Amino acid sequence: GVRSDVAVKVYGDDFPAMEKTAAQLVQILKGIDGAEDVRMEQTSGLPMLEVKLDKDAIARYGLNISDVLDVLSIAVGGREAGLVFQGDRRFDILVRLPDNLRQDLKVLETLPVLLPATDDIFADRIASQPHARPAYIPLKQVAKLEVTDGPNQVSRENGKRRVVVQANVRERDIGSFVKDAQAAIDSQVKLPAGYRLEWGGQFKNLEEAKSRLQLVVPACFFMIFLLLFTALGSVKQALLVFSGVPLALTGGILTLWLRGMPFSISAAVGLIALSGVAVLNGLVMITRVNQLVREGVEAERAIVEGALSRLRPVLMTALVASLGFVPMAIATAAGAEVQKPLATVVIGGLLTATILTLLVLPAIYNRFNLAHDQLPQ
Repeated sequence: GVRSDVAVKVYGDDFPAMEKTAAQLVQILKGIDGAEDVRMEQTSGLPMLEVKLDKDAIARYGLNISDVLDVLSIAVGGREAGLVFQGDRRFDILVRLPDNLRQDLKVLETLPVLLPATDDIFADRIASQPHARPAYIPLKQVAKLEVTDGPNQVSRENGKRRVVVQANVRERDIGSFVKDAQAAIDSQVKLPAGYRLEWGGQFKNLEEAKSRLQLVVPACFFMIFLLLFTALGSVKQALLVFSGVPLALTGGILTLWLRGMPFSISAAVGLIALSGVAVLNGLVMITRVNQLVREGVEAERAIVEGALSRLRPVLMTALVASLGFVPMAIATAAGAEVQKPLATVVIGGLLTATILTLLVLPAIYNRFNLAHDQLPQ
């Protein structure tokens, strides 16, 4: 249920102690650069009617506690007293005080509480006056009513009570913000025994995504290399084409830096997509060079002709992908914080990958004499 960029969850058992800790966290987070909309979950402040029973007085009058509470329950909450039928429909008849009286403590304190008719105090009166009205006492003689501040809500998670402090982050990345906040909290906040803190919000999603990417990215690059080896039949040439990946990543990260944007999960996803396009362009060119070498063309001439013949397909692939991401790169509407890093990485990476693919890959191909692998043995 946490929708803010950063959330600090305080777990414990005693709400006053948890609220005190949460108030300290609010003050600390407000002092961290980039913090906006810092707020604490409202856990108290709900008006409640508190009934303090005088058990000694209740015993003296021969009453039960339920007799007193039933009077107040009927007056405030109401009780069903019958049914009204209208055709096939039926409605409950509810007996209770009007709204304006239910909120008046003076009226509630004067509610009549019926004394038991068999009580010895009234035995003589009942015997001598069989039709006498039963005796009553006001509610205030056996109970004291007060309006107090009660809990607004009681949130629990994993069996423990929880209070959440939330904050949004502006003009900086969430990771560095949380790092500064954790250092400040560790030095200034001392938690009582049995209490603990947990970080959540979008920051938790970021951490979970990082852990998944640590598995996905290596697996993705391994699959790319495996496909390259299958297509080219040579480890050296597969490594040559795969070298286009770091060339593309360099351009994507440089573009992020030039735009002053932090590295994020969406940027990482953009890098993965960028790697595929960069490898595709390299594969198209190297495949053409290999084809010319197998046809008997001299290695250097094959490299030049292969690069020139595949210039147009490589440029078309890069331009189509780059221009398609331009609206996302300049977006300002809702969701722009996700779209802009991804588009920025793809556009910047494709620019550098295209240039380096056309210049660096042919040079590496010639330097390590990879054309020799394509000659008939």
